[in-house]
Amino acid sequence: MADPLLLNPRTYDPAHFDPETRRLLRATVDWFETRGKRRLIEDYRSRAWLADFLEFSAKEGLFATFLTPAAAAGDDDNKRWDTARIAALNEIFGFYGLDYWYAWQVTILGLGPVWQSDNAAARARAAQLLDQGEVFAFGLSEKTHGADIYSTDMLLEPDGQGGFRATGSKYYIGNGNAAGLVSVFGRRTDIEGPDGYVFFAADSRHEAYHLVKNVVDSAKYVSEFRLENYPVAADDVLHTGRAAFDAALNTVNVGKFNLCTASIGICEHAMYEAVTHAHNRILYGRPVTDFPHVRRELTDAYVRLVGMKLFSGRAVDYFRTAGPEDRRYLLFNPMTKMKVTTEGEKVIDLMWDVIAAKGFEKDTYFAQAASEIRGLPKLEGTVHVNLALILKFMGNHLLAPVEYPPVPTRLDAADDTFLFQQGPARGLGSVRFHDWRAAYDAYGHLPNVARFREQADALCEFVTTAAPGAEQSRDLDLLLAIGQLFALVVHGQLILEQAALTSGEEDVLDELFAVLVRDFSSYAVELHGKDSATEEQQTWALGAVRRPVVDAERSARVWERVAALSGAYEMAP
Repeated sequence: MADPLLLNPRTYDPAHFDPETRRLLRATVDWFETRGKRRLIEDYRSRAWLADFLEFSAKEGLFATFLTPAAAAGDDDNKRWDTARIAALNEIFGFYGLDYWYAWQVTILGLGPVWQSDNAAARARAAQLLDQGEVFAFGLSEKTHGADIYSTDMLLEPDGQGGFRATGSKYYIGNGNAAGLVSVFGRRTDIEGPDGYVFFAADSRHEAYHLVKNVVDSAKYVSEFRLENYPVAADDVLHTGRAAFDAALNTVNVGKFNLCTASIGICEHAMYEAVTHAHNRILYGRPVTDFPHVRRELTDAYVRLVGMKLFSGRAVDYFRTAGPEDRRYLLFNPMTKMKVTTEGEKVIDLMWDVIAAKGFEKDTYFAQAASEIRGLPKLEGTVHVNLALILKFMGNHLLAPVEYPPVPTRLDAADDTFLFQQGPARGLGSVRFHDWRAAYDAYGHLPNVARFREQADALCEFVTTAAPGAEQSRDLDLLLAIGQLFALVVHGQLILEQAALTSGEEDVLDELFAVLVRDFSSYAVELHGKDSATEEQQTWALGAVRRPVVDAERSARVWERVAALSGAYEMAP
């Protein structure tokens, strides 16, 4: 019997979506399964460009249906920007290979500045290109400056006719080899400061667009390109001034969310392989899964993966209900980027410790999963960047809750219009949150949820009595350790909220929170050892260490769920 908490292509039926979404998601799964595992692995190893996949997408109208907002959809009622179904497709792409997900993800980033723009001509052109099956690119990063958009060297010189001539290079630009439209960030030569920023649309096929190379050894075409006196007409300008800066950050807000569900898909496919291999391998006359440490590692991997799915599923709801008066998504978004993707690394590492050399074999999906899972925490801002962002919300989230209407599960066929109307990218310190304690109270009868709640309450005490002072606040190494503790509280909160909405398995939840108790204790010990930690902070850190509540019968029941994954799915050859 398939585990209802994990994606299984054999039984996948997204019946909670409308008929056309359901058809497209299932058609995507069927396309991969029909191609088979040998072809999937060989294309990954040979770095083959994704021409057949993009042909399938164009034929089915996959990208056009999922990535065209209703306002640009004409009379096609199936087109909308719906974060719930976008998340579902991310998971499928991750399940079969990050190369496919990357072409899609970069298209999302490239579309961000367009859908935020008031340029009707550019919006119409983007919709038409999507209908034609084209991909898009996001020209932000540069070789010298990375994503430091304050220092862009893409220069636009006014041409005296209302347009510009653009010259400069961009680096780390996915789909730069094939994009029908590249959203490029630059600055004018005649205006200093932020008022000189410009976002404009370029075509990778134009003679003034020079593709330099793919900077990675992968089917993901992460390009370096250069514009030489590229003509930018008035109809190509998407944003100017501060609005261009905001469009860059708000696009990343939209795009970075996709990394969490891609990570989930990778881990799910790898878990089927790992458990099946371990459960059927005899070592020293015993099945590998008879060894207690193996059961513990695979169980930890399983419950961490379930936690990733629960957190990400709930974060979708906050994205879809966001608005000018409710910007809680600005915390949950970097959480999905930072916390869920690093959990994915832990899941893969735990399974790899069990299957060992098998994880290197060229005929496994696991070999590419072990490599690809590393990239997700490092895309759309590093873990450290997103952790530092998360810290900005800590005081209000922990200590100053306000009332909000309940946020329901959001699987309705609606257009998420606010994502392209986010406004100025500032004011994070003013974002307020509902009371995180309610989610924990609802599951306070579970021993390890109660134990973790003790640690969360202790963190509130730390913030009020031992928080870093002005000098310590310049020690980012110390602050990041505190950020990890706060991130765990938020992670647990949304996991429990989603469990309450989906009738979460209480054995699995309690086993998961046993893991989170250990994690909190580990980060507390790390804080204790920081060079600049005060004596008061050191005392607090050791006082926050807890031992999870052990329940052998509960652990055995969860293990049976893990063992049942053996043979539950194997990709068609």
